[in-house]
Amino acid sequence: MQAFFASGQVADLVLLVLLAEALALFLWHRRTGRGLAPLAVAGLVLPGVAFALALRAALTGAGWGWVAAALVAAFLTHAFDLAVRLRPR
Repeated sequence: MQAFFASGQVADLVLLVLLAEALALFLWHRRTGRGLAPLAVAGLVLPGVAFALALRAALTGAGWGWVAAALVAAFLTHAFDLAVRLRPR
């Protein structure tokens, strides 16, 4: 288990689950017209992707700049999601 975490593979698993979730939500919306629209799915999944990339960078010994860049991306994608959700309709 230690090698699974130290290698960053745990972050790869998280990324795979997020991709599967996004694909399932997208396909559900496309087939039924129900559920979250693609923009909402992106807003939901992208901050998690950025956090998983930050985790992977930190676990594999990448430079602090890569970790910081991924965390900034997580913040920006979260702000994007909030802006989309809170915009007046």
